[in-house]
Amino acid sequence: MASLLYRLGSLAARRAWTVIVSWVVILGLGVAAFLTLGGTLSNSFDIPGTASGAVTDQLAEKLPDTAGGTGTVVYRTTDGSAFTDEQKAEISALASSAEDLDGVASVVDPFDAQQQQDDQAQQLADGEQQLDAGRTQLDAGQAQLDAGRAQLDAGLDQLTAARAQAESAGVGSAQLAALDAQLAGLNAQLAQLDAQQTTIDEGRDELDANSEQIELGSTLLGLADGIGVVSEDGSTAIVNVSFEDPRLELSEEVKQGTIDHFASSPIDGVDVDFGTDIAQGVPEIFGVGEAIGLAFAAVVLIVMLGSLIGAALPIVTAVVGVGVGVTASLAFSGVVDMASVTPVLGVMLGLAVGIDYSLFIVNRHRKQLLNGVPVRESIGLATGTSGTAVVFAGTTVIVALLALNVTGVPFLGLMGTVGAVCVAVAVLVAITLAPAVLGLVGTRLLNRKARATVGQPHAAGKPVRQMSTIRAIATVLISVVGLLAIAIPAMSMRLGLPDGASEPSDSTSYRAFHAVDDQFGEGANGPLLVTATLDDAVSDDDLLATQVEIAQTIADQDDVVAVAPIAASDDNTLLAFQVLPAEGPNSASTEKLVQDIRALPQLDGGVTLGVAGQAAINIDISEALADVLPLYLVVVVGLSLLIMIVVFRSLLVPIIATGGFVLSLFATYGLIVAVFQFGWGAEIIGLHSTGPILSFLPVILVGILFGLAMDYQLFLASGMREAYVHGSSARDAVAQGFRAGRSVVIAAALIMVSVFGGFIFSESTIIRSIGFGLAFGVLLDAFVVRMLLMPALMHLLGRSAWWLPKWLDRILPNVDMEGAALERDHPGVRTDTITVVPREKHHDTH
Repeated sequence: MASLLYRLGSLAARRAWTVIVSWVVILGLGVAAFLTLGGTLSNSFDIPGTASGAVTDQLAEKLPDTAGGTGTVVYRTTDGSAFTDEQKAEISALASSAEDLDGVASVVDPFDAQQQQDDQAQQLADGEQQLDAGRTQLDAGQAQLDAGRAQLDAGLDQLTAARAQAESAGVGSAQLAALDAQLAGLNAQLAQLDAQQTTIDEGRDELDANSEQIELGSTLLGLADGIGVVSEDGSTAIVNVSFEDPRLELSEEVKQGTIDHFASSPIDGVDVDFGTDIAQGVPEIFGVGEAIGLAFAAVVLIVMLGSLIGAALPIVTAVVGVGVGVTASLAFSGVVDMASVTPVLGVMLGLAVGIDYSLFIVNRHRKQLLNGVPVRESIGLATGTSGTAVVFAGTTVIVALLALNVTGVPFLGLMGTVGAVCVAVAVLVAITLAPAVLGLVGTRLLNRKARATVGQPHAAGKPVRQMSTIRAIATVLISVVGLLAIAIPAMSMRLGLPDGASEPSDSTSYRAFHAVDDQFGEGANGPLLVTATLDDAVSDDDLLATQVEIAQTIADQDDVVAVAPIAASDDNTLLAFQVLPAEGPNSASTEKLVQDIRALPQLDGGVTLGVAGQAAINIDISEALADVLPLYLVVVVGLSLLIMIVVFRSLLVPIIATGGFVLSLFATYGLIVAVFQFGWGAEIIGLHSTGPILSFLPVILVGILFGLAMDYQLFLASGMREAYVHGSSARDAVAQGFRAGRSVVIAAALIMVSVFGGFIFSESTIIRSIGFGLAFGVLLDAFVVRMLLMPALMHLLGRSAWWLPKWLDRILPNVDMEGAALERDHPGVRTDTITVVPREKHHDTH
């Protein structure tokens, strides 16, 4: 590998303009592809096979009107007063005309909906009054019937007794016939009373039936109390827009068309804002904070390399690499659904590793120039030695990022792939474009003072002293305990996706979120869509009773404010309900409510409940990502361990490297939870709201931080191994390799931290949390694990650190990380020969 890269670097230096023009052409092709083929970025995240996804599919089949995406438009009066009739009319007109927009299925006029709700309540009240009046009339009629029946019964008894007396007295038949006629008349009147009684009974049965329906309706109305679209003070109204396509298939053009429709017709005295479902902003790829971070990186480079030309070279090559990687990736955004955070992640990684990788080669070349090695020879040697480490370091990062595809999460796999592409381009730029530019720059890479010292012995370095065993033990204990202490908050980590409260404080989505929160309650920002699947279809007559039974069951759960039926399938086997939780979509209580509803046993009659809606979808995504984290960690660590075993030809060094990474990873999690979830020091970075940790952040951090951690492990430990294989004792090699690599690793880590840290001040909470996690992850891993813990452990292990079974040593390929083959032919390759002053007589003991 080293020899191949030596020839590649030498060729690039000789054909400098050819290489530079080639990269410019590649960059131009990437930009052209992006401008021609690129599409829009999405703020939607989804994972196939979730419980909410199954419910959404069921709705799409039987209740398609409820399966489409939704949008929230919030109107508020500027002075907090109630809407005037004129303002109501204008809002209603905009809502009505919005139904003609492309992709819009229906629009709810808030004032019409409120009027219908009021009318329904009035109808129920009127119905109850009518029932009471009907019962009063029936009771009066019943009393009259009872009195008439009593009179008739008395008369009938008298006539019956009189006829019996007449018959026993032997009266004539004429008199008996007259009495029989009177009896017949009374019986006929009794028959009429029976008929009237039947009518009254039927009326009472009808009243009872109507009373049951009204009672059921009143119960539903009471359960739905709290769900509304016009605030109690009449100052705020919500226009709900339903789209034809599901949320994940909803195009940005349809969303923007809806926003333009309502925003382009201002209403005097009224403000309009839009919810995150249609107006969540796409974060800018590069802003002021990122520029400041890049400027700080430039300062580090100037201090490290001692010249403006040397400092500019890694930045320029990194920018070219980022341009190629990101534009090439964005060219596919018209074909695949790409999350808006994906290219930003590519920029983060491309800049950070691009600067670092070029720095490693430039720094090696600079040292060789100081030793008197000719320019082109030095370029080839630097590319062959440090370039080998760059290739393997980049390979580790690429493996970790591509492994995101094994999670089975499409948007996460795509993020990893784009990141891997940007890192791969950074590696190619470092081993081709950087040598080409170095060939043009020549000795001007060194400032005048440095050029005057070329070839002088002091450029090789100064003697160093081994650390003591006591110091090594103390360093290990302090480092491990400190990292574990920082990691404690990670035990309370909650995962979620950002809502309107996480948007920039001056954004329309933030204003809409808080307007709904203030006027309609926290849960109105994250209503749940609950479905009831019936084993057997319910009749139309029993539908209302079934809806009440199910709604009451849902309402009985903790943290439910209101429940309202919103739809029933044509065959009455699928019922849908809107459920208003007590708290917002990212609250722990809402998450528990979703789980509680899903955990309910099947209701009487074979009714199974399911939950969908944006809040439930976010909860499902977070749970799924938490489940794949252990698998991903095993895959990444396993593959990278194999790479490091090959590179270092050791078993313990990779284990030390991995164990240290796990410590720094969980310490990073602890810091993220402390700031973004607990709010400790949030004001320092301008964070205006706290909440759950971004659901895919832990997984992303595993992939990126592990790769970057292994970068620094490679550059430090390869120096130690280089010294060891060239005859230094194990503990001498630790001190020698650490001294040789520490300056460049410190500079590289500071550059990483500054680049990632620039994104901490992004307006997007997603970008902010990723930048924070990467910046502090690199900070902890580079300065605590790689610079303190790892050398101390290597010192304590002594020769056993480089132990490898003989059978394994025979089958492993020789990757020549230290450039031994080059050293045999090019003595100038060794620039860091450092004398180690022993601290102990027997420094190779175990």
